[in-house]
Amino acid sequence: MTPNDWPPLNLDELAPVIAKYPDLSPPRAVIWQSPRPFAASGIVVCGGAEIFVKRHHRSVRTGLELTEEHAFMKHLHAAGVPVPQVISRPDGGGASEYGDYTYELHRKSAGRDLYRNEVSWTPIGGPHHAAAAGRALGALHRAASGYAAPPRRAELLVADCRLTTAPDLLQAIAARAAEQPALAAALTNRPWRNDVERALLPWHATLLPHLPALTPLWTHNDFHASNLFWNADGSVATILDFGLANRTSAVFDLATAIERNAIAWLDLADGTTDIGHVELARALIAGYCDAYDLTPEQMCVLPHLLPLVHVEFALSELAYFHGVTRSASNAELAYTAFLLGHANWFSMPEGQDFLGSITR
Repeated sequence: MTPNDWPPLNLDELAPVIAKYPDLSPPRAVIWQSPRPFAASGIVVCGGAEIFVKRHHRSVRTGLELTEEHAFMKHLHAAGVPVPQVISRPDGGGASEYGDYTYELHRKSAGRDLYRNEVSWTPIGGPHHAAAAGRALGALHRAASGYAAPPRRAELLVADCRLTTAPDLLQAIAARAAEQPALAAALTNRPWRNDVERALLPWHATLLPHLPALTPLWTHNDFHASNLFWNADGSVATILDFGLANRTSAVFDLATAIERNAIAWLDLADGTTDIGHVELARALIAGYCDAYDLTPEQMCVLPHLLPLVHVEFALSELAYFHGVTRSASNAELAYTAFLLGHANWFSMPEGQDFLGSITR
């Protein structure tokens, strides 16, 4: 498991934050700390109730940026999608800034956290769970239709598709770097133009003719097994963690779910290249199509988008590690293993077979 970037939650810091929520009793114990690296989060006991608290550094998320995320969750909840319930202050705000951090509080969600101890990038645990995840994702997309908020303000650690769908990928990355000093600094001493031209532009060229099929839609963009709670029958009880949610497209989100749940990326570090689980991808797609209708044109985009769906989050990670946590080793991993390495795998025979098999 990747070490957390931030110190764990503690009662001394939580007491003044939770005091802003008069319906909650003072915190008396932190009974679990999440191992996920980008924020500190855990389960906190307040009186007789358990709540989930997530703490972000304000350079990553402000209260206003979290409000955009919470508004999407409220829309989904009103449409019947099982998402966490954000706890609001008396003034209606769902996020609280205190010191260098921004906090969000959620009611305890229904279901079992079956993947709590699994390492990120671990494939989902079988076709039954994959199909259930696909159905839940399709239901989310159906409920998101008509939600017309603009793309998020947040720059770090969010998914996006505006680079991927730009007519000139190199120019779009350069423009993004000009707007984000941390990204520009992270790219300065790297031959990024040559690397992007070699690893990404061939895929981008095959995607461009299919862009008209990508209808904008607010989506989850981090739909993997550890962001789901489960019922005893293997169905999804709650969809968690909307931290990467943004206005992308249904196909983008489905491609992200396949990449997160059906490819064992961590095995690449051991030299293994046979890392694609076609049966999981097919089950996920079948479940998805039970709940949401993709047009034939949209389905045709999927194998062209999959090799690129990670690009903008990889660049966002690169800026985060370089400019916020200042971890040279993690920045190098984000650039070499994530940004370039994932695209390179799809050019290998195993990656080509995976792309050809999932929609056959």
